[in-house]
Amino acid sequence: MNTIFKVILPTILICAAGEIQAKAQLSVTVSPVAVTGQKAIVPLAMRNDFAEKIESARATVFLLDERGKMAGQTAQWVIGGNKNRPGLAAGATNVFNVVVTGSKPFSTTNLTARLNFSRLILDGGKAADPKQDVRISGQAQ
Repeated sequence: MNTIFKVILPTILICAAGEIQAKAQLSVTVSPVAVTGQKAIVPLAMRNDFAEKIESARATVFLLDERGKMAGQTAQWVIGGNKNRPGLAAGATNVFNVVVTGSKPFSTTNLTARLNFSRLILDGGKAADPKQDVRISGQAQ
């Protein structure tokens, strides 16, 4: 019986720890890119699953053409970031449109978006880890 506990219990603990780490606290869905001339709009639907408000989040959006070549990029605060833009309350959802402006009209309308979060600040200025606490779906691979 002790041998079984020595083998099974650590396995259960490892599995449980893996499930806890896999749950994202900020879920982001990237919708298809809309292109108009020199502008590309990337809609982001974000849901805050933290127990506290997200004060701000900064993301970089990369636009890729059908060959995977980068066609444009921008870095923006997608949540908060200044006094005129509120944070995202716990349990709340929001849609933010990232606008990527090119120096000339985009040569294709078949663009996909790749998103990378670099900063995630919670209520009171506490930093969260964007690599572990953000789950992004619907983006180019």
